[in-house]
Amino acid sequence: MRSVRQCTRTACGRAAVATLTYVYSDSTAVLGPLAQLAEPHSYDLCAEHAERLTAPRGWEVVRLMPEFAPAAPTRDDLLALADAVREAGRPREQAPVAEPLAAVADAPRRGHLRVLPGGGVPEVP
Repeated sequence: MRSVRQCTRTACGRAAVATLTYVYSDSTAVLGPLAQLAEPHSYDLCAEHAERLTAPRGWEVVRLMPEFAPAAPTRDDLLALADAVREAGRPREQAPVAEPLAAVADAPRRGHLRVLPGGGVPEVP
């Protein structure tokens, strides 16, 4: 399931809806739909910051979408949520019960080591 990315502007906790990328060679700021993956040289912005974006003097802003709104959940998001709920509802398999610790205590000793019957390693509760 997709996690909600937040606006990268300082002290803004709103959900990101657009991605800002700078093309330094063309003095252009490109504002487009939210990228699938967060990139280190791009900035995710909420709707408010995307609408108020201005570029430095001499730069051009290219807006690939006229307005930005949070994306609605997709079919993939809903299926991932349903799978997570199903998985959480499944009963957990019980670990096999180890031999009682009394059997370990009665096992023959050689110095600081013990020989366990059956060659198994006891589980510590």
